[in-house]
Amino acid sequence: MKEFNQYINGKFVKSTSTEVTEVLNPCTEEVLSTIPQGSIADANNALDAAQAAQHGWNALTAIERAGYLHKMANIIRENRVFLAETLASEQAKVIGLAQVEIDVTADYFDYNAGWARRIEGEIIQSDRRKEHIFLHKAPIGVAVGICPWNFPFFVMARKVAPSLITGNTCVIKPSCIAPNTIMEFIKLIEKVDLPAGVLNVVCGTGPVVGNALCKSPITGIISLTGSVYAGQRVMEAAAPNITKVSLELGGKAPAIVCADANLELAVNAVVNSKIIFSGQVCNCAERLYVEDSIYDQFLEMVTKKMQSIKVEDAFSTNNPDMSSMVSKDQVDKVAAMVEFAKSEGAEVIVGGNRSDQFDRGYFYQPTLLTNVTQNMQIIQEEVFGPVLPVMKFSTLDEAITLANDCEYGLTSSIFSENFNKVMHASNELQFGETYINREHFEAIQGFHAGWKKSGLGGADGKHGMEEYLQTKVVYAQFR
Repeated sequence: MKEFNQYINGKFVKSTSTEVTEVLNPCTEEVLSTIPQGSIADANNALDAAQAAQHGWNALTAIERAGYLHKMANIIRENRVFLAETLASEQAKVIGLAQVEIDVTADYFDYNAGWARRIEGEIIQSDRRKEHIFLHKAPIGVAVGICPWNFPFFVMARKVAPSLITGNTCVIKPSCIAPNTIMEFIKLIEKVDLPAGVLNVVCGTGPVVGNALCKSPITGIISLTGSVYAGQRVMEAAAPNITKVSLELGGKAPAIVCADANLELAVNAVVNSKIIFSGQVCNCAERLYVEDSIYDQFLEMVTKKMQSIKVEDAFSTNNPDMSSMVSKDQVDKVAAMVEFAKSEGAEVIVGGNRSDQFDRGYFYQPTLLTNVTQNMQIIQEEVFGPVLPVMKFSTLDEAITLANDCEYGLTSSIFSENFNKVMHASNELQFGETYINREHFEAIQGFHAGWKKSGLGGADGKHGMEEYLQTKVVYAQFR
């Protein structure tokens, strides 16, 4: 069993807290490692180190900083199999998907390094003669990144890479459930000779370490990927110092299937978007609306597809579609939501129970529900599991109204071969992302941002990189 320490100011150091958290393999329930249940002092030490390093880091040219990001990408690729196996073991992500996460993370560091020569300001026309108005882009200072357990390694890069390329230093708090891949990466990048204090990693709980990081006047920006509840707590902690927040929170993504859709494409895209990582993805399809004239036919197709989903150990060589859920709490929550839906009248077409084929682990069956109504919890609240409720609609405007009837606004999708329909829907759907005739999954050069309670700010692409910049305007009068 491995024991990880805090990484502060370029060194692994013991926590000032003696308490530890055990990290489990969700498929087998065996203990993989322990991490510190860090303290307020740990958080403050990391912030002090980041603040002390920031001026020197920003003094480097952007292209020099990019060189470090490229080295990080190369180290990930050199250790891609080891990192994927570490990721799969700590969160039960099937090994193929774990490998994708590792590889895309390397690409993400390279992508952000590519912005080095394209961080630009402006020259603005003055109303005065012999005056120039210069708008400069500057780093915010110290960035705090709070990472989730579902895509811990990629989201770490989503926070670290744009922070560092723009001249900020960074403190990362991994999830207590899945910290191992991040910690192994930190051990590997000691070869990069990153200046001490530029990147720090502090393990611990949200109420202690997370709260201390967010409340500190040193922190310039907080980037959180997590639940709505966690986002609310971050905003409360950030408020006294008016600290900038960038939040990617929950989702309840609707998928609309019209009668003129390519039904085979739609069923594959919707189901694949539902069962990816056992449904534990914020942008996955969470509710399905099907036009009434094709409802029976499409339901039969979805039923067959859901029944064909292979659920096995994350390391199975049988190429499973999904594996265990990440924790006992998570599988308990999903099971309780399905039972409540059944008590309200929902009908289980596929699944509906914990999996009985395993004697250990947190497995839940791929589940398809019908006879649901718009006001049910299963339609309104994020499940974050392999559960798909299905409703029918008569007109596209009705489907859009149903889709928008939700406090979340992260992702959505529509399936239709009619150009006018998909363009109308893309204008009217109140979500930060809309996918047309494809699965729910974003690109690193896009902008992943939610509306309503799904978040503030966003990540990826040019706009995600600019989250870590602030402006300075210089008025230069000359003779």
